[in-house]
Amino acid sequence: MSFTLAIVGRPNVGKSTLFNRLVGKRLALVDDQPGVTRDLREGAARLGDLRFTVIDTAGLEDATDDSLPARMRRLTERAVEMADICLFMIDARAGVLPDDEVFAGILRRKAAHVILAANKAEGRAADSGVIEAFSLGLGEPIRLSAEHGEGLNELYAMLAPLADEFAERAAEEAPETDVAIGEDDGEEERVPTRERPLQIAVVGRPNAGKSTLINRLLGEERLLTGPEAGITRDSISVPLDWDGLPVKLFDTAGMRKRAKVQEKLEKLSVSDGLRAVKFAEVVIVLLDAEIPFESQDLRIADLAEREGRAVVVAVNKWDLETDKQDKLKALREAFERLLPQLRGAPLVTVSAKTGRGLDRLRQAVEEVNTVWNRRISTAKLNRWLEAQVSAHPPPAPGGRRIRLRYITQARTRPPGFVVMCSNPEKLPESYNRFLVNALREDFGLPGTPIRLWMRSQAEANPYKNRKKSTPSRLRKHLGKGPADG
Repeated sequence: MSFTLAIVGRPNVGKSTLFNRLVGKRLALVDDQPGVTRDLREGAARLGDLRFTVIDTAGLEDATDDSLPARMRRLTERAVEMADICLFMIDARAGVLPDDEVFAGILRRKAAHVILAANKAEGRAADSGVIEAFSLGLGEPIRLSAEHGEGLNELYAMLAPLADEFAERAAEEAPETDVAIGEDDGEEERVPTRERPLQIAVVGRPNAGKSTLINRLLGEERLLTGPEAGITRDSISVPLDWDGLPVKLFDTAGMRKRAKVQEKLEKLSVSDGLRAVKFAEVVIVLLDAEIPFESQDLRIADLAEREGRAVVVAVNKWDLETDKQDKLKALREAFERLLPQLRGAPLVTVSAKTGRGLDRLRQAVEEVNTVWNRRISTAKLNRWLEAQVSAHPPPAPGGRRIRLRYITQARTRPPGFVVMCSNPEKLPESYNRFLVNALREDFGLPGTPIRLWMRSQAEANPYKNRKKSTPSRLRKHLGKGPADG
């Protein structure tokens, strides 16, 4: 990407709407309620032949204390300092407000390049607001409608000359924003690269410390944090070189029980978090050490397993624990009892506040990803199946034993196996679970979801229902011609 563009302005002026239009996806949450965006969200933008990185920021508010709006403002001011170009948006229908004048002064001091845009400028009702925008001293405003895509040609005309100034950096391509995860990405194990990093979603209940953990890994206050529960709303993705492992981290909104999710905005945030789980390859389920394995934690972990993702369970705020040995023993016992479907998955204790345990977390992530990508040869699988059937034969409903004839690995990510057998519909689920547990233990597949499908050999036989006929050469040998029937 040749340059970075930060979209800034008061709450609810349409920054996220323009961000979504520039990246061509609905990545940022949009709602009529002001203050929806709280973190910095980056995306790969396209406008004509321009390719650049766009940053969606929290709404600027005139607060300087340690409140949530003030912390959001400091994060946005940091984005202004990072960006090559700032697009300052005002609401043309509301006109220039006192806060707009304050922030225009900040941009004049901190930003090298500022473009002024009067958004929601469709129709005559916005004319006076567009004229007022000249008073900000930032040049002629672009008349823009992010909702309807109007004014983008004018924005292109402003950006194109500035883009030439950053041409030397255009060759330094940024990693892909989103890497789609297929059911199976080929025979070879996928090695994370800068272009295709390992995608990791951090999920958990509100206030478990997800954003604090990611900030600690990044070594900077990249995401908004604080004592208030539910600060994160969007699923924010940030690239990171994690001690030599290229990753993309997804910070997600805290997920509460469905019955407690009442507001439309929170429903959007939770659905955005669920989408992040589907994008991820590895899911870190972050628990609070003080209240671990609550029902919502179990639902989140089960969701990740059902989606077929590799799972690491991390217990945060471990620095607050006094009796660590007894607590760890109780955690492991509860994990095995409450999440049997994730038997063998890593359980790591960490402190996002102090950074303790993050080296073990990285090692656990790398190990589960290796297991998630593991492929086992058909020869080994069939020798294993023969031994299992000999030691533990399948049941014989109605006196006719079910025969398991053949097994092969159909896919990885997660590992999936197909067993050819007779009467698969009569094989009890308990025997399937027995085989899955045996696969997990004998082939070193701890913690990863395993898919096992039983198929009848008749389903794979293309000649099963084909009408039998006497070959022509045999008919001739028997003295029957074509007309003999």
